[in-house]
Amino acid sequence: MNRRTLLQAMGTAAVMPFMGGIAAEGQAAGGAVDKDTVYELRIYHTSKLDALLARFGGAERQIFERVGMHCVAFWTATDEPLKGATLIYILRHKSREAADASWKAFRADPEWQKVKAESEKDGSLVDKSESTFMALTSFSPKL
Repeated sequence: MNRRTLLQAMGTAAVMPFMGGIAAEGQAAGGAVDKDTVYELRIYHTSKLDALLARFGGAERQIFERVGMHCVAFWTATDEPLKGATLIYILRHKSREAADASWKAFRADPEWQKVKAESEKDGSLVDKSESTFMALTSFSPKL
């Protein structure tokens, strides 16, 4: 399934929480949103969704924040064929360059390497991943 179909399937309900107070909270938690801010849509296809969710529910999100990536939101697909096999999430970065630096720091982080090795002792948790960098439009709420 392509990203367009996935985003259409997510629908308005997936983004409605950001129209209210959560938007302001996101700005405070991850720094100011300005013209250089980029968002990264990540989609992970997996046959081990429960294990992947456990890893994200553990240390992975904290490591993201520590290396400069702000977690905006996480979703799982509710409709077939992606239900039970897809994790979708959005990260906010200060800039595209900051995103590259944060990912480099994340991959080199000793805690992340340990978490990854432990969680993947029986094989990789992600079968396929997709990443798209995005900029807010002038009429979008700040996330």
